[in-house]
Amino acid sequence: MMNRTITQRPPRAAKTDSRESEPSTKLYVTKNDLPQDRRIEIAGLLNQRLADCIDLQTQCKHAHWNVKGPSFIALHKLFDEVNADVEEYIDTIAERIVQLGGVAEGTVRIVAVRSKLQDYPPALTTGGQHVAAMSDALSQFGRTARMCIEEMTELQDADSADIMTEISRGTDKWLWFVEAHQQGESL
Repeated sequence: MMNRTITQRPPRAAKTDSRESEPSTKLYVTKNDLPQDRRIEIAGLLNQRLADCIDLQTQCKHAHWNVKGPSFIALHKLFDEVNADVEEYIDTIAERIVQLGGVAEGTVRIVAVRSKLQDYPPALTTGGQHVAAMSDALSQFGRTARMCIEEMTELQDADSADIMTEISRGTDKWLWFVEAHQQGESL
């Protein structure tokens, strides 16, 4: 057998370029009747939710790939199902930004700077650990989705509020499914 040495690269220094953390104020011409200043603000708020949602999706996949233990197959499938819906949320949010004339800003580097979700602990292995971390992530994202509903309502964008309501409902459903694994153990 060949011995291999694994060297870890030092973490990359965080970039402080404000262009990565500030949503773009560029809008494309559209006949959408929402005023331009409101569309700029809405696109910025939705880009924040987009970053959180992409982060949530990567956390779902991380849990899906790394879960171990007696409930492996159930959790492996559950985390993949959550991931599939979260991918749809990402697409819906990004498309709404573009419908408003904005630019959907979803690169990994932008997401790393903007996401407000807690970092997902990379060394988790057991089902219980992943369930706890996923329930935290879903709960956080659900809270920000509900805040976004309020913001969209204040900005008089019923369509974006409706999209975020649908996403909030779906997130709450997945939170329920994930938390059921914790609740069953505490009975």
